[in-house]
Order: sequence, then structure tokens, then C-alpha cells
Amino acid sequence: MKKIFQHIILLTVTLAPISLLAQMGEPYEMKINGVKVIVQPSGNEIIEIKTIIRGGVQNYPAAKAGIESLAITALTECGTMKDDKNSFKDKLDKYSANMGGNTEMDYATFGMNCIKNDFDQVWHLYTDAMTIPKFDAKEFERIRQDAVTALRANKSNPDFAIRRMAHELAFAGKNYAKNPQGTIEIVSKLTPEETKKYYETIFNRNRLLIVVVGEVDKNDLKQKVESFLGKVPAGQPFVAKKETYMPPSNTMKSEQKEFATNYIQGITGAPQPGSPDYDAFVLAMRIFQNRHFLDIRSKNGLSYAPQVWFSGGLTPYASIYVTTTEPNKYIVVARQLIEKIKKEGFTEDELKNTKTVYVTRTYYQMETNIAHAASLAWNEVINGDWRRTYTIKDDMKKVTLSDLNRVFNKYVNNITWAYQGDPKKVEAKMYTQKELPEMPKEVKTF
Repeated sequence: MKKIFQHIILLTVTLAPISLLAQMGEPYEMKINGVKVIVQPSGNEIIEIKTIIRGGVQNYPAAKAGIESLAITALTECGTMKDDKNSFKDKLDKYSANMGGNTEMDYATFGMNCIKNDFDQVWHLYTDAMTIPKFDAKEFERIRQDAVTALRANKSNPDFAIRRMAHELAFAGKNYAKNPQGTIEIVSKLTPEETKKYYETIFNRNRLLIVVVGEVDKNDLKQKVESFLGKVPAGQPFVAKKETYMPPSNTMKSEQKEFATNYIQGITGAPQPGSPDYDAFVLAMRIFQNRHFLDIRSKNGLSYAPQVWFSGGLTPYASIYVTTTEPNKYIVVARQLIEKIKKEGFTEDELKNTKTVYVTRTYYQMETNIAHAASLAWNEVINGDWRRTYTIKDDMKKVTLSDLNRVFNKYVNNITWAYQGDPKKVEAKMYTQKELPEMPKEVKTF
């Protein structure tokens, strides 16, 4: 009876988000002035629109990291040629609406969210922000200081510090070594004039993607977007670069930090988005995370919250992260676990359960218009096909156990390790040597 009850709960949890998707209208795409517009009728009264600017860290040199983040923030915080910042905010406050943007490794997003009845009014403010931003010097100084303050706070955050160090080691000389938020030194020197000029170089039709999730009349939307894009220059042709990271050997670098514990992050290779290996690797990393957690925390108490994750961007990579007072014991357990998986593989039960959990969580994350639009944008920019948002269930069904074991063996090999803490507590050779380090007797394995 208990098993039957568990199956009923699992079935209900799995089908609930799928039934919500079924209530939506049929998604479609349009090409307007050379820009792809993806539309998903939502079946509710909320309209979410995201304008994507492709490129991310590829758009600027390392010496200007942070400029795109400031530019996107300025769109709502520095006013427009029609309204100063206060006037713009006052107009926006009249409606049930939100507007703002963010920058990521591979693209920037500037979005609006409102109820259907306010769409016409909010749309005008939204397009003004993008097409006639003011970059007012006084307001720009304010947001620049806010950005510097945030960077100072991050600098003293051990989690942020180790991730920055790991990125700079693994991707030295490449785009992913850049931090989209920049550095204190760089951001402090950025001016409103150069930031505005930079924005004008990236805000063009050849870089744009527009995603709409909401109940919007197709002809009305087409008219609005045509008018908007008529004010946007075509720009130079742009194709985002895909880079592969496969470290040729195990490496480690340590930095002395006065932390209460030691922070470690390793970065290894991963398959390109859209490749046959991608979906299998997504699942493999989730199972590896579960095993890693069990071995490191549950069985050996070496860390409170060990993590494994897969970052599937245009430069895909997998990360292993831990905080521990015993870094040498940690690497023994971690490397033995990796070797054990390579020799014995994963199990059919692990694959089956992980598929179910992954698909269910993915659909649940798309319950809101905001999350749904984000999924469409991600799949279009990174995977090259927005329709993957709706085929994930079938795509994951195709992954076999042999696929899972093959991709783990193929990509989880050499690792670039970053260490911050007490250098006297870590023996770098245990992280870099080809042969497995010896297992202490008191360590328990999975």
C-alpha cells in the first residue's frame, strides 16, 4: 500500500506541471526586421517580455568588464530623453509593472512584466528605456558607486572569491575568465559617455532576440515590435563563439586566506549545448552530485554542503565545490569516487529516478511567465532551439545508461583546482598526481 501511495504522489507531481503547460496556447515565432520573436500565449493576465542582447562576456575586452552590466542598469536608473529618472519611475509606478535587466556570461536581458490591461502604457516606457536612454551623469555616478559597493562586498565573500579564482585559472586568456560585474578598479573608472557609446555598439538588431509570454494579440504585437525595431540599427552581423574547455592535465593553485575553513573548487570539461552528449551529461552530473554529497558529508563529515553542478553555457564546464578543514582527506574521497564511477558506472535506478526528478523540476520552474520566458531565451541562445523548452521530457527519455556512463568517462577527467585557505593544510600533489592518492583507513566510501 505504501508503494502504491508513493507512486500516486509521484504521478500527481509529474503530471501537474505538464497539465499547466497544456492550458497554454500554441507557441510560435515571427521574424520582424530580421529579429526572431518567440511568443508563448500564457492563458493568464500577465505579460512578460524579455529582450535579449547576445554576446555577454564576448562583447567587451577584459579591461572593460562590468561595462555591460552598468549599461543595462542605466536603462531604468538614469532616465530617458523623455523622462528623468524620477519621472520615469513615477510613470512606471502608476501601473502593476516591473522593469529591469541583468547581464550573464552569454547574454544580457532587459525585461518588462505587467498585467494585460497596462500593456500599451508600459510598452512605451519599456521601448523608450532601450531606444532613448539618457545616461544622466548624476544618476550614473550613483549606480556606479552601488556597483563598486557590491563588488567590495563580493570580494570579502569566500564563496565568490573561490569561484572567481577558479574561473580565472580555468579560463585564463578566454572570455569566461571575465566577471560580467567587472572589478572595483575597472568599474570605478567607467564614465557615462563611454558606457553609453558601448551600449550603442551592442544594441542592434543582429544581436537581439525577443521573447513574449502572455496573451497578446498577434497583429498588435507585430505592429508594436515593428515600430520598436524601426528605431534600432541593424548593426554588424554577429555569431556567438562556442568554446570548449578540456584541461590537458590536473593542476592546482592555492592562495592563503584567513578563512575559518578552506574553500576548494575544481573545474573540468563538459559537452557543448546542442550536442548528442549534452542531455546525458546533465543527468550524469545530478547523480554525481548525489553520490558526492553522500560520500563527503553523510559518510565522512568532511563538509557541510559539498556541491557539484554543470554550467551548460557557450563555454560549458562542470564544477566540484567544497569547504573543508581537511582538504587532503577530501581529495582522496573525491578522486576515489570518480574512479569508482568510471569503473562500475551508474545504475538503472539512478537514471530512472533522476530523469523523473529533473523533468518534474524543470516543468515546475516554468509555472510563472517570467521563468517560462527565461527558459525560452536560454534554449534559443544557448541550445539554438527554443522548442527544447517543450521537448525536454522526450529528450531525456532517450538517454540510456550507456550514454550516462560514456559521457562521465569522456568529460570528467583532468581537473583545474583552486584552493583558498591555509596552504599548510593541503598537499597539492594529491590533487595533481595521475595515480590515485591512498585512502586513509578511517575514510568510508560509497
